[in-house]
Amino acid sequence: MPTGVALRDAREQLFAAAERVLLRDGPNALTSRAVTAEAGCAKGVLHRHFADFDAFLVELVRDRIARLDVRAAVLREAAGTGTVVGNLTDALEDVFGSLALGILGLVIARDELRARLRATTPAGLPLLTEAAAMIGSYLRRERDLGRVAGEADVDTLALTLIGTGHLLFAGREDAPPDPDDVRRTVGSVVAGAVRAV
Repeated sequence: MPTGVALRDAREQLFAAAERVLLRDGPNALTSRAVTAEAGCAKGVLHRHFADFDAFLVELVRDRIARLDVRAAVLREAAGTGTVVGNLTDALEDVFGSLALGILGLVIARDELRARLRATTPAGLPLLTEAAAMIGSYLRRERDLGRVAGEADVDTLALTLIGTGHLLFAGREDAPPDPDDVRRTVGSVVAGAVRAV
């Protein structure tokens, strides 16, 4: 590998390279050598920006979790528009995209990574915990608007949607589930809570 190649925004380029390896080859193939080879740089570049490979992975996962904040804001703004089921279906399809599933596989496969992430996500699985909070926040807003029943336990609904979504999307090598199937499942989960408006 050439050592004199300058990388603009090395962190983002290394993150993007890690995502490509993760999507193409899975979590077990994600090594510092695979990431730097994919990025077209020397292995030392990664270690110049991160203490070790697990520190790199922690920052990769945290960066991708931070992107949920943007999605959460979009979802909260959707409250009162469209349908609750439609908004939740779109959110689940976004949360469980192929990259998110790869990140989840990575977190599950690497004990050291999971242990380091406990500092910011002390319970549950990182990414899923934050996704459940995003959906719970959206459902609270819809409840305030009267589109979700006042007595609805939105936190339990959010956890149920995340767990069900994970089961629907995980383990599919060929293609994501049919959007109509996702919508039907979401509708079933929230049927007792969503008010017809």
